[in-house]
Amino acid sequence: MSKTIHIHSMTGFANTAEECGSKRINLDLRAVNHRFLDIQIRTPDDLRHLESGIREKISSHIARGKVECKIQIQDTENRNQSLELNHDLVGQLAEINQTLRKHHDLAKLGVADILRFPGVLASQRENTEELAKSITELTEKALKDFTAARKREGKKLGEHLLQRLESMEEIIDALSELFPTLLETHKEKIRSRLVEAVGDINNDRLQQEFALFIQKSDIDEEFSRLRTHIDEVRRIVTEHKGSSGKRLDFLMQELNREANTLGSKSIAAECTRASVELKVLIEQMREQVQNIE
Repeated sequence: MSKTIHIHSMTGFANTAEECGSKRINLDLRAVNHRFLDIQIRTPDDLRHLESGIREKISSHIARGKVECKIQIQDTENRNQSLELNHDLVGQLAEINQTLRKHHDLAKLGVADILRFPGVLASQRENTEELAKSITELTEKALKDFTAARKREGKKLGEHLLQRLESMEEIIDALSELFPTLLETHKEKIRSRLVEAVGDINNDRLQQEFALFIQKSDIDEEFSRLRTHIDEVRRIVTEHKGSSGKRLDFLMQELNREANTLGSKSIAAECTRASVELKVLIEQMREQVQNIE
């Protein structure tokens, strides 16, 4: 039975677009890996007042990552629309022209001059509130698509982690089953060397030192901690909801620490091999964890 995966990838992309009057709005949302949440919004100058609301919406959906939201406004090519004159702006220009001519020797503005002024003549003056509403709706739609894309990518990352965890458990189980035999063989080897060196190891002090040395070779604690960390990684991937990347990154460090300790206590080639195989799997997981929110 497949497990539900709750983690999200930090990387993602979404694009939405729609027409509002004679304008076409394009909104791109993309994110890449980052330790914290870094939101960059690019909008036309006359829409800067919308940035705080867009930023708030993005931060309510995303916890980590470098996020770029880019909004572009383009005129649509609609030749059938009638031209419309901005009477308020024409009136303001006329008043300014009269005031300047009273105090300065300036030529009077002609009709062509006025019509060339930005905003005087347009196919359709846009309702600012309608434009803002459309951008808000597009942002919400882009975030929905963006979240779905990150969830799909997160599922792939989660499956990758779960597969590596299973491989780690197989290595640990195999070594755990074999270890008592390896430890007994190691004991006999050390005992033989002691006998060759000192002749008699029945001395109480030597017996204590020998027992302590053998005890330090035991790796039951490492097995136990490895299994505990593996269980926690699996729990986060399949049960935890919310930002998990930092927690998983910490667990990768702990897993690697135990694998290193396992290698340092190696009493046979099988232990060394298991330690190396575990570290390879942990490194593969660590690389993927860097992509998790």
